[in-house]
Amino acid sequence: MTSKLRQVARQAALRQEAQLERCELCGDPIPAEHRHMLDLRSRELMCACRSCKILFDSGAAGGGHYRLVPDRRLRLDGFDLDDAAWAELRLPVDMAFFFHHTGEGRVVAFYPSPAGPTESLLELDAWEEIERANPILRTLEPDVEALLVNRSRGARQSFLVPIEDAYALVGLIRTRWRGLTGGSEVWEEIGRFFERLSERSKAAPSEREEAAWQST
Repeated sequence: MTSKLRQVARQAALRQEAQLERCELCGDPIPAEHRHMLDLRSRELMCACRSCKILFDSGAAGGGHYRLVPDRRLRLDGFDLDDAAWAELRLPVDMAFFFHHTGEGRVVAFYPSPAGPTESLLELDAWEEIERANPILRTLEPDVEALLVNRSRGARQSFLVPIEDAYALVGLIRTRWRGLTGGSEVWEEIGRFFERLSERSKAAPSEREEAAWQST
């Protein structure tokens, strides 16, 4: 290869590297598919490279400041949540996500809206009843995993997801919502979001399998 060709190849490689996203912890370039860290103080998600992912995967490395977001996605096909239990949650819409907020020492409920994530007052008794009916919820990792429920337009879908998925849905609704009802485009996008999520998710394990997983 001539020096001119080497120079052109080097410039192309530099341009390609410049277009890559950067790890927000160490600054190294990262591919499009990468993991995230949650800043527990600001509640912001941060892109992480493989080295930082390995470093923070132990849990203790975050020092109570950062926590690695898991990549576990489960379809809760047999999720026990009837209309009466949903009504007890007193949510104004038919879509919401729930997670353990360690800073507040409780489970919190949010629903997506055109204004962004909106918190809804969650009665402790209502959550405990749902948790008793669905023991898998006891495995939710605080702050970084969520129960995502979709009951809109006749759907009955429930997933255990990384918190980033819940915020991705919030972002979709916030940017695509039009008028009072949202418009057909946003509802088509919401439908595709849950289709992709279902494809990426595994079926939730049985109670026996879950008990074995917790004991490891």
